[in-house]
Amino acid sequence: MPRYLVERTFPDGLAIPVDATGIEACGLVVSRNGEDGVTWVHSYVSPDKTRTFCIYDAASPEAIRSAAKRNGLPVDKITEVRVLDPYFYN
Repeated sequence: MPRYLVERTFPDGLAIPVDATGIEACGLVVSRNGEDGVTWVHSYVSPDKTRTFCIYDAASPEAIRSAAKRNGLPVDKITEVRVLDPYFYN
């Protein structure tokens, strides 16, 4: 399955509580993503929490956009990516 980097902007900052509410919110995102066959692998968040860079596995960018819409999440850019690491040649 293709892997994608999804860039998002949150002008007011991304606020996910570090408690049961945050766990529930993330669980709902994962559940809704599953409706489109989308898997959230992990995300990177900028220090000011206004930008995220999320790694997803999905059949297509359209599936990611559909899941994002269902979750009320913005999508600035979707780029198909492949892994390259410094140990590839070892």
